Amino acid sequence: MAGTAARPEPADSLAAPDAASEQARARKARRPRSFWRELPVLFVIALLIALLIKSFVVQPFYIPSSSMENTLDIGDKVLVNKLVYHFRPIKPGDIVVFNGVGSWDPVPAPAPASSDPLVRLYDVTLDPLFRSILGLFGTAPGQHDYIKRVIGVPGDHVACCTPSGDVTVNMVPLTEKSYLYPGNVPSTQRFSITVPPGRLWVMGDHRAVSYDSRLHMLDPGDGTIPESKVLGRAFVIVWPPSRWRVLSIPATFGQSGINGARGAALGLVVAPATPYLPLEAGFVIAVPLTWLQRRLRRRILRRRAMCRLLARGAGGLRRGLRRR
Repeated sequence: MAGTAARPEPADSLAAPDAASEQARARKARRPRSFWRELPVLFVIALLIALLIKSFVVQPFYIPSSSMENTLDIGDKVLVNKLVYHFRPIKPGDIVVFNGVGSWDPVPAPAPASSDPLVRLYDVTLDPLFRSILGLFGTAPGQHDYIKRVIGVPGDHVACCTPSGDVTVNMVPLTEKSYLYPGNVPSTQRFSITVPPGRLWVMGDHRAVSYDSRLHMLDPGDGTIPESKVLGRAFVIVWPPSRWRVLSIPATFGQSGINGARGAALGLVVAPATPYLPLEAGFVIAVPLTWLQRRLRRRILRRRAMCRLLARGAGGLRRGLRRR
């Protein structure tokens, strides 16, 4: 009888290590991952969000020249809304950023295609991605971007000048003193043009130095730029803090008779700013998402561990009852 009574002991001695190992696994499952292990994932998520924001929502640019003074000074950082023209047309008075390739700048000659298929694959995949990432830090190469104020939109007749020296839009004189550089006249160059469909007539606020539509009248489009090349509307100065202000449409463009449908940008080369805003916005969105994901994963792991412990305990209880 002593021999038969001793048989359950090996089973009992095996059950204890099983329970201990299960508890160890449960403790390991409950242990949260190190934040530093998840930091690369957080950075990638933030980078993807930043790229989406930069590509489709808002992008910072810095002002490198004086053609928009005093509205925009050299070194100012502006935010450009890339969504606004999906919801409303470009309006006279808007300050817009546009790409001048094909109108003010010649179309660059295409680079010869490589015979190496790996190089071609890089050119159509990783190279655009790297350029977009570099653009987040203001180092995107090969840009021909300008910032100007839209004066005339498709169908508008823009001319200079009235006997008092004013620029007119559809025969309505513009009162431009509120935004013209002090001491500048509206224009020293005479012009008269009806803006073609799909194009814009744009001028700088510092008319004496602005290389704008007036000085591109021998280029394709007679100085106008394509609406399709507009990247977005500059709507606020964000740096330096002392210069912060919203870039609204001047009241003179609200006069009766100036009823054009769209507006463009002044003729000033701009470069992508040190645009930490999209990257910061990416982190602002990614951090709470990652925190919620971590909390959710912990809850799921705790529940799974509890279920395994309950299942193991129920199994041990059934085995104990069968032995009895």
